[in-house]
Amino acid sequence: MAADLWTSVVSLSGVALGGGLTALAQRATQRSAERAEERRQIAATTESRRAEQIDVLKEFVSCAQAAERAAYRRPDPWGDDQDGWMTQTGPVVTALWTASGNVTLLCDEALREPVRTYGHALNAAVWRDIGDVEVNEHLEEAETAFMDAARASLAGA
Repeated sequence: MAADLWTSVVSLSGVALGGGLTALAQRATQRSAERAEERRQIAATTESRRAEQIDVLKEFVSCAQAAERAAYRRPDPWGDDQDGWMTQTGPVVTALWTASGNVTLLCDEALREPVRTYGHALNAAVWRDIGDVEVNEHLEEAETAFMDAARASLAGA
């Protein structure tokens, strides 16, 4: 009888130990799967955020080009087309400032100052607050600083 009891205790202990090990293995597998899913979600969020940043940077560059074209098209003061030019240019400058706000909001903080500086330079060029300096000369430094900062921001993203 004692041998049967001992055999039962050993068998029950084996079942309990096996069940415990199975539970531990399942928990470890579950935690591993949870960590893998978390990494996948972080990677997906990071990629989505980067795509969003690329989109707003492309939008800003497009608006900057439109503003630069407006600066080159500006008629001489008191010219025949000044009213038409101003009507067309107002929305271009508004779009530029909206796009710069999107960059400031959605991109790296290191882009804040280069976007602001480039936007102000474009605005000055459009409204001819640049004296006798050519538009491209006036914009070159600010545009280069912005492009360099944008590239660095995207490389680090």
